[in-house]
Amino acid sequence: MKENSGGIYDLLRGSFLTDESAIKNWKVIFFVVVLLLIMIWSAHSADEKVVKIAELNKQKRELRAEYVDTSTILMRMKLESAIRKKVSSTGLSPAKDPPQKIKVIINK
Repeated sequence: MKENSGGIYDLLRGSFLTDESAIKNWKVIFFVVVLLLIMIWSAHSADEKVVKIAELNKQKRELRAEYVDTSTILMRMKLESAIRKKVSSTGLSPAKDPPQKIKVIINK
């Protein structure tokens, strides 16, 4: 009974690390520490990836907005009224007669 009564005291004192079977205990402790380090590294790696994904999503939204703005400006520049205003200073104007379609007939 004396062996069991000192169990908590021996555990607090750390005698399980210095007795004859300490090698087994050290192996388990080392294994648990390695697993904990891997878990911490994995958590930090996942956090970094989450932050990078958030930054890339923000950049994607900004580029999408820039694309929409640029395409809107381009569509306005392509309008016939915009082209007429730009070329009116050079003396160009729309044709009064509509264009005629030319058909080419090849006899075989």
